[in-house]
Amino acid sequence: MTDEAPLRRRDAPESAGDGPHAVPPDPSSGGPEAVPLTAPRDGTPAPVESAADLADIVARMAAGTGPVAVDAERASGYRYTQRAYLVQLRRAGSGTVLIDPLPLDDLRTLDAALADTEWVLHAASQDLPCLAELGMRPRRLFDTELAARLAGFERVGLAALTEQLLGYSLEKHHSAADWSTRPLPESWLTYAALDVELLTDLRDILAAELDRQGKAAWAAEEFASLVASADRPPRVRPDPWRRTSGIHRVRGARAQSRVRALWYARDGVAARRDSAPGRVLPDSAIVAAAEADPKDERTLLAIPGFGGRSVRRLAKIWLDALDQARALPDDALPVNQPVEGPPPPHRWAERDPVAAARLARCRQVVVGTAETHRLPPENLISPDFIRRLAWSPPDDITAQTVSDTLRGFGARNWQVGLIAGQLAAVLPAPSPEPA
Repeated sequence: MTDEAPLRRRDAPESAGDGPHAVPPDPSSGGPEAVPLTAPRDGTPAPVESAADLADIVARMAAGTGPVAVDAERASGYRYTQRAYLVQLRRAGSGTVLIDPLPLDDLRTLDAALADTEWVLHAASQDLPCLAELGMRPRRLFDTELAARLAGFERVGLAALTEQLLGYSLEKHHSAADWSTRPLPESWLTYAALDVELLTDLRDILAAELDRQGKAAWAAEEFASLVASADRPPRVRPDPWRRTSGIHRVRGARAQSRVRALWYARDGVAARRDSAPGRVLPDSAIVAAAEADPKDERTLLAIPGFGGRSVRRLAKIWLDALDQARALPDDALPVNQPVEGPPPPHRWAERDPVAAARLARCRQVVVGTAETHRLPPENLISPDFIRRLAWSPPDDITAQTVSDTLRGFGARNWQVGLIAGQLAAVLPAPSPEPA
C-alpha cells in the first residue's frame, strides 16, 4: 500500500488508442488544458439495423483483439421501460460499431463472439440490465467508474476522467436525450460513438493506477460481483407507490389510499403508452389530488398538474381511481408494513441509545479506514451493512463472527479484511474509566 496521492493526469499523453487523434498539450505549457474530441477517429458509423449486417459485425468483433468497450443508451425519463435503444462497441482491430436493437431479435450471436473478451464499461450497473435483455452478459468486465472510485479520484464521470487522464474533453449534452427517437440525429450518433472511443485507453491507465496502489485485487472482486449479478432480475419493491415524491405531506390512511389508487392508474397508462410515468402525470399532481379529494372533473382539472391537454383527456381514469379509493372499507386501507432491518438512524437515539452509540463508533471506523486507503466510505462498505451490524451485532463479538456477519450481508472479502477486526473492537460498549 502506498501513501502517495493517486494519479490525476498523464504528464505527456500519447496519441490515444489504435488510431490518430491530436495529441493533447501538456497543461503546464500554457495552452488549453484539454483537446475537444468532436469526432471518432474512423468517422461516425451508421447504426446496424439488419440481421445480415449484424452477422458481419459479429465476425468483425470476433476478429478484434484485446478488451471491448461497451455502452448502451436508454430513454430514461421518456419511456416506461429501461430497454436499450442503442448499443455501442469498440475493439482494437474492429473499430467502432453502433447497433440499433429495435429491429433485431436479440444480440446473442454478438455475445457469443465476445464470450472470452473482457468488457469495459463505465458505471456498468446502469447498463448491464438492459444489455442482459438483449442476451448480452459479460464473463469478465472492467468498470472505469468503479475503478476510479477505488483509486481515490474525486470526479468519476466519464468526461471528467477522460479529461484528467487522457487530456481530451467529451461533450455530454446528449446524455439525457430521448434515445427512442428515430431516426437518430447524426450528432447523437457521433456523441454515442465517442462514449466508447477512449474507454479502453482509460481502462489501461486506471488498471495501472489500481495496481500501483495495491488495489487491483479489490477491483477484481468488485468486478466479479458485477458479473455475477448481471442477469439477476431487478428487485421488486413492495408498495412502490409509497415512493411518490411528496407523499410525506399526505396524512391519514384514507388519503394515502388515494395516492395508491392514482399511482397504479398512472402506472397502467404509462405501461400501455410506453411512457415515463412522470410524463403521464407528475407526482406533485397525485399528492395534490390525494389531499384535495376532488369529486368532479371541474374540481379535478383546477388542481395544478391536471390542466394539460393529455392529462385532461384522462380525467375519467383519475376520477374513477379516486372513486375506488373512496369506496374502500377501512380494513382495505393502506397500513404501514413492518420494516425489514433496523429503523432509520435518526430514530436510534430514542429507541435504543446503546445501539445508536454503537453505530457512531462503527461509523468512525469506516470513515477513518476510508480516509487511510483513499476510498469513498460507501465503497469501503455498504452503509446498510454497518447499520444492520450495529443494530443487531453477533452475540459473541469477535473478528470472525463480525466477518461472517458482513459476508452474510454481501460484503466482499477485501472489505471484510480491511474492516472486520476494527469493527469487532468497537462494537462492545467501552469500559467505564476508573473514578
